[in-house]
Amino acid sequence: MLLATGGLTACGHVGTPKDTLVQAFAFDDITSMDPATSFEISGGEILGNTYERLVGFDLDEPSRIVGVLAESWQISADGLEISFQLKPGLRFASGNPLGAEDVVFSWQRAVRMDKTPAFILTQLGLSKSNVGERVLQTGPLALTLRIGKPFAPSFVLNCLTATVASVLDKRLLLAKEKDGDLGAGWLKLNHAGSGPWKLRDWRANEILVIERNDVFHGPKPALTRVIYRHVKEAATQRLLLEKGDVDIARNLAPQDLGPLAAQPGILLTQQAKGVVYYLGLNQSNPLLAKPEVREAFKWLVDYDAIGATLIKGIGRPHQNFLPQGLLGASSEQPFRLDVAKARALLAKAGLADGFKITMDVRTIQPVMGIAEAVQQTAARAGIAIEIIPGDGKQVLTKYRQRRHDIFIGDWGTDYWDPHSNADTFTRNPDNSDGAKNKPLSWRNSWDIPELTRQTDAAVLEHDGERRVQMYAALQAEFRKTSPFVMLFQQTQVAALRKGVQGFRLGPTSDTTYMAPVSKL
Repeated sequence: MLLATGGLTACGHVGTPKDTLVQAFAFDDITSMDPATSFEISGGEILGNTYERLVGFDLDEPSRIVGVLAESWQISADGLEISFQLKPGLRFASGNPLGAEDVVFSWQRAVRMDKTPAFILTQLGLSKSNVGERVLQTGPLALTLRIGKPFAPSFVLNCLTATVASVLDKRLLLAKEKDGDLGAGWLKLNHAGSGPWKLRDWRANEILVIERNDVFHGPKPALTRVIYRHVKEAATQRLLLEKGDVDIARNLAPQDLGPLAAQPGILLTQQAKGVVYYLGLNQSNPLLAKPEVREAFKWLVDYDAIGATLIKGIGRPHQNFLPQGLLGASSEQPFRLDVAKARALLAKAGLADGFKITMDVRTIQPVMGIAEAVQQTAARAGIAIEIIPGDGKQVLTKYRQRRHDIFIGDWGTDYWDPHSNADTFTRNPDNSDGAKNKPLSWRNSWDIPELTRQTDAAVLEHDGERRVQMYAALQAEFRKTSPFVMLFQQTQVAALRKGVQGFRLGPTSDTTYMAPVSKL
């Protein structure tokens, strides 16, 4: 076993430098280093380390909001206005001072650019036409946000923890502006933040390097730099870790975890993520629209067997649309494999002899394995599922057009608030083909005016305990009547050499922080 993390290992390999953390990490999803544009998992981690927001959430208690750049904030009596006071003496990595002017510029810029993540801000009532009046500087270190409805303060603040609300260096970006692009062309490959790290190098599908920001206002990182090596194959990541060529492996397969856990020089760490996997039953199919059929599918999944095999170490069975860790998340799990109960429900629906149906499946694991497992258990109740495999683009394009029968896939929380998931699973304000908003409920043609009303009420509720009760009620109704079969919640796992100290996976992609990490 190779125990060294620096210098020569027992087999003569040169370990990684003491002041450098090297990670094997698949980051081929990154498209931009601009917080107003980036909406990928890997990019979220880099931006979470190189930029800051006014507020964040406590990793030990994610429902608790803490100040980051903001020293304090106040909410008006009518709930329509939040006033922020920034900490004094803040600076960007460039050395430029950071003030309220930069916050106002950053939020207005994200709304006006209107790229994918902008909806997190625009759902607060901001738009290209009104953002200049609703995000206002009121002093050198003071600003006010005016929202469109008296939303729950926790919801608004949770939205502001998202990467799209990052604070950018206005002076630097405007100096790089070309043809009115607000610096977007330059920022795609560069850095204009105030975080503990700054971007040094990014070569797509090869290497990404962040280095310590020596003018950071908080505790300085112990390490000089963090290197991400793009390694897509789990087996290769494991080999590099065992040899001592990397300090951490981030994208391991279930079959790697047991052997690595048995090695004395390597530790495993894990964190439940805000990602849930599910089956979606399209309600435009008259067979799947029968309430008894919807319920029957929930009794035709062998949750325990899937948990013990296909997702062992990378997930755990979970039967609710809110992942554990979010405010109000339920731990109720009423369903289990019960073929007899499913058969009785199908008979009640007039389908005692079963039926044939298709399932669209992305050809990756563990999704394909779970689809095949469901295919086998459903067959025991007379339901013949034809699996239609495809790549991510093919499957998602068909799903987004509501042309599937059954879809199996995942959903990740966009910001750490229950509305992020309720907004897509229990809200469907317009079920028509021409709808502007197309959440997962819409994709599965689930017309739910009453649940939509309840979801809208929950995000406006100011009383925290009452809000928890409202989400409990939404989840209970969802379990009972929805066309979604919730399967499991993802667990992210990383393997690290024992010399690595202070590494912790965050519950979201942008909260795996490198600043606390050191090496012995």
